[in-house]
Amino acid sequence: MANGTWKIARNRGSAQLPLAIFAVLAIIVVLVGRAQSSLFDRARTTFTDWTAPLLQSVSEPVDGVSRWFGSIGTIFVVYRENLKLKEENAKLRQWQSAALVLEDRIKRYQLLLNAVVDPSLDRITARVIGRESKPFLETMILNAGKSQGVRSGQAVVDEHAIIGRIFLAGERSSWVILLTDLNSRIPVVIRPGNIQAIMAGDNSNAPTLETLAQGAQLREGMQVLTSGDGGLLPPGLAVGVLIRDGGRMRVALLSDANTSDDVQVIKYQAAPETTPTPSLNDLPAASLPPPQPHMPASDNTTATQPVEPEPAPFKPSSTKKNESNSGPAAATEQSVPAEDPSAEDERD
Repeated sequence: MANGTWKIARNRGSAQLPLAIFAVLAIIVVLVGRAQSSLFDRARTTFTDWTAPLLQSVSEPVDGVSRWFGSIGTIFVVYRENLKLKEENAKLRQWQSAALVLEDRIKRYQLLLNAVVDPSLDRITARVIGRESKPFLETMILNAGKSQGVRSGQAVVDEHAIIGRIFLAGERSSWVILLTDLNSRIPVVIRPGNIQAIMAGDNSNAPTLETLAQGAQLREGMQVLTSGDGGLLPPGLAVGVLIRDGGRMRVALLSDANTSDDVQVIKYQAAPETTPTPSLNDLPAASLPPPQPHMPASDNTTATQPVEPEPAPFKPSSTKKNESNSGPAAATEQSVPAEDPSAEDERD
């Protein structure tokens, strides 16, 4: 009985001995780690370097399997999107064919009507390399400048609509003032109705409308386009749609300058308008008398000066003739000569 008890106690003591040894070793490791932290850091990095190839070889198949299981749910989504894109592509081909037919028809109509065709718009593709937003200035920087043909005042558009215009151009960079900027003012036209207005930015996402025509009726959803007044911006560029903000109308822009990376600068310059010089044939049509030719003063005076007749020479009548011709008839026929001034001087 005593031997059995002693064996049980010895077994318990032998089982607790390794626990005590591990506890002592753990305390020693903690103390050494506190004192020599760099030693453990070097050991950790060395162990990681040794086991890195093994970990990489093991993690690659695991990652591949996890990605394959994760992509099972997206396979059906991609398949549906592929079918939808094929359907949209077929519709776009139909619209492309219709657009080509209409373009050819418009060209024939313009040729028949002798219409003045709008000038072609050259575009320069540039990339946005910087944005700057201040309390009173919202701009972006492009990597195209005067060396690429960029000039101040040109319109800047993205894939949706116009986003601003060039206000400062360098040799290899340019600055764009956005439509939402407080200093932005562009002429626009609202359709339907061809209502002329000025769109002004106020540092908000939706610019306001100013200088509207009197009695203009505005509704939400009306389209806003550039009017081209002033010859600075090309007409017909999409800007946005009208929305109501309280008691006033604003323009919800179609473009988003914050997400635009690649933009295009439109090189547009309207033909200068020259006033035609009127000719002599055009003056009667305007109810104006044709101008009289100018004559020199000397020739005019000579031509219009009256010519006075020279006086007849004085012939005195004889006394014999007066005596022989007496009577009323003779008195009638006898003329009274005028006195000659030279004769009076001789008498004196």
